Amino acid sequence: MPWVLSVLGLVILLLAGDALVKGAVNLSLRLGVPALIVSLTIVAFGTSAPELLVSIKAVLDDSPGIALGNVVGSNTANILLVLGVPALLATMHTSECSTRKTFNMMIAASVLFIGLAYRGVFDFWAGFVLLGALAYVLYDMYRDGKEHRRECKNAAAADLEEPEGADPDMPGWRIAVFLVLGLVGLPLGAGLLVDNASMIARAYGVSDTVIGLTLVAIGTSMPELATTVMAALRRQADVALGNVIGSNLFNLLGIIGIASLVGPIHVDPEFLRFDLWVMLGASLLLIPFVYLGRDINRIWGIVLCAVYAGYMAAVLI
Repeated sequence: MPWVLSVLGLVILLLAGDALVKGAVNLSLRLGVPALIVSLTIVAFGTSAPELLVSIKAVLDDSPGIALGNVVGSNTANILLVLGVPALLATMHTSECSTRKTFNMMIAASVLFIGLAYRGVFDFWAGFVLLGALAYVLYDMYRDGKEHRRECKNAAAADLEEPEGADPDMPGWRIAVFLVLGLVGLPLGAGLLVDNASMIARAYGVSDTVIGLTLVAIGTSMPELATTVMAALRRQADVALGNVIGSNLFNLLGIIGIASLVGPIHVDPEFLRFDLWVMLGASLLLIPFVYLGRDINRIWGIVLCAVYAGYMAAVLI
């Protein structure tokens, strides 16, 4: 039965990811906000809901390894797996996206997160710092979105670019339905997948930390993967890359920030020796796509997936 429910969770994730991409892209068109900004907020936070639910539950169940491993493993998977797999299906033209600012924020958030981890515990004060940083990120995104809308009002209608695949005539209620289906279906599908995958793993005597870094991290990254695959197939590279960067920001600042207010999260020394640095290294792999104008093609997809496979082997051995 757990295997059947795991497959059902994957199916729900794929359908919900498609609905969320449709809703987010058309919402960006309706509001006059770039698809990138919408993907950095609505899509990214919506697809990070499973990580939030899993981490809070893990803290309440006194399983800090799952809580921290979930976030660190998910951020690593978001870059190597979530961007790697879609690139095997279709080239993502990320050279056309302007993500330098948000990428810099993600790197800064990663450094801040690692610095706080060296305190040995994510407690109330660490949560306060992380949530304060998240508040700044959200304010900055709001300011950018507001500036873009002002520019659109001053531009000629012929000069305005519409996100590819968007439907200018889509009614508001349909956009809302797509968003609701995506935001509700993603955590539901991820919950089915993670719970049943964890049951299977525990039957084989795997530790909480390893479960958090592998099965739970991959499971909770499935919403990002589903959303990014659909975005890549629809040639919405801005949604794909923005989803990953925004999700990683929210994972680091929001999820652990909120979870640490529920209870202290003690840091396993192994995270400090290896996993946190792999997470940061994976983030730095985005430099060619963000700063050098490279597209994420199939070759890069193979490289990213191979690096992730090597990381999984190192964790499991």
